[in-house]
Amino acid sequence: MANRHGLVAGATGTGKTVTLQVMAEAFSRIGVPVFAADVKGDLSGIGQPGKDNPKIAERVKKMKLEGFQFAASPVTFWDVFGEQGHPVRATVSEMGPLLFSRLLNLNDTQAGVLSLVFKIADDHQLLLLDLKDLQAVLQYVGEQARALQTQYGNISAASVGAIQRRLVTLGQDGGDKFFGEPALNIDDLMQTDGNGRGVVNILASDKLIRSPRVYATLLLWMLTDIFEKLPEVGDTAKPKLVFFFDEAHLLFIDLPAMVADKVTQVVRLVRSKGVGVYFVSQNPLDIPEAVLGQLGNRVQHALRAFTPRDQKAVKAAAQTFRSNPRLDVEKTITELEVGEALVSFLDEKGTPGVVERAMVAPPRGQIGPITAEQRAELMKSSLVAGVYENAVDRESAYEILKGRANQAATPGGLQPQGREQPWYANLPNLGSLGGGGGRRGDSLLEAMSKSAARTIGSSVGRQIVRGVLGSLLGGSSKR
Repeated sequence: MANRHGLVAGATGTGKTVTLQVMAEAFSRIGVPVFAADVKGDLSGIGQPGKDNPKIAERVKKMKLEGFQFAASPVTFWDVFGEQGHPVRATVSEMGPLLFSRLLNLNDTQAGVLSLVFKIADDHQLLLLDLKDLQAVLQYVGEQARALQTQYGNISAASVGAIQRRLVTLGQDGGDKFFGEPALNIDDLMQTDGNGRGVVNILASDKLIRSPRVYATLLLWMLTDIFEKLPEVGDTAKPKLVFFFDEAHLLFIDLPAMVADKVTQVVRLVRSKGVGVYFVSQNPLDIPEAVLGQLGNRVQHALRAFTPRDQKAVKAAAQTFRSNPRLDVEKTITELEVGEALVSFLDEKGTPGVVERAMVAPPRGQIGPITAEQRAELMKSSLVAGVYENAVDRESAYEILKGRANQAATPGGLQPQGREQPWYANLPNLGSLGGGGGRRGDSLLEAMSKSAARTIGSSVGRQIVRGVLGSLLGGSSKR
């Protein structure tokens, strides 16, 4: 029942991170891979065996945990910036216009223009891999706005300019490192070690969280990418992957209604792909009701009732549990000590268990962060060591458009004598859109054919353009 999703909630300092670590270790021991964002850096300790201390010894004795032993879990570290883990990359086309619009905080008009840019890139076979590809196509669309108007409608020059400026800012914030190839292969998140233990994938997020919108969009992309690429498996004996979404409230802040609906749909349907999603947040009210209702496994740490909103959250949290006549849930939530929680999990029939007050077992790994040297050693022995470290910049939109610009600028080139044509005049299919009428040269045809062959044959080949959640939004698939 772990693929029925769950919630770990509680005020700051009540033990949510340790609970997450204990759950991740338990999943790993039974062969279930885990993905978790490490917002504070504390979760990295899971990769080293813990050390005995009086508090842990007391809890082990009190809980009668026979055979308890400290042990490290197999880990793979990831980092968008490539500093504290293997680089995480996605292509621009994989991210799609919907999530890109949210990433750039675009208004409706600008988001519409960006969607058109993705569509035009698709129609012209201009592969969007990294930020410079998108910037080049934006420049092309801005220059060709009049010629493209008949087929695609009005394209605001002001919107194109606004998107370009935000792309520059995104690149300075690390987007130039995130977008590109080799793109993350979701299969690499679902590995087991030689002992059959699931690998715990930890995304270093202490730096990434400084840009909350980027953090939330990245994790949302990963979740939807998992959903789109995994096959339907129904209810398996155990999940194929468990995904922990820390600081979950960031996902739903200023989320457009269309995207929010699709997120809810993904959370509901990804269960059938064998994936469990666990939201970790301070307040249950941070999670929309449509999503909260799908989270059958609950761990509720202490909440404080200092303000009217806090009191409302306590009451709401109490009402989500299956009542226990022997327990005043609403009162108990405010009295829980650190390392204590109210818990309710689904039984083998999918029925929520009666809420109980419980203690959280101590983790078997180290509590707190590991050293930089320990992290480096674990990265060297990782199953994906050397796979993602070196970026690849193959021929895509930027190179194609730059090549056409150079051809158009060459004296005696493709343009007729005495008539200067724009550099984009000979792009594929442009004549049918009312643009310049130059004929494609053989060299361009060959280049495009080779690029298409590489795209189709590559293990990281993606469809040229699609909205993220494309399978839900009706986007075409051109893999």
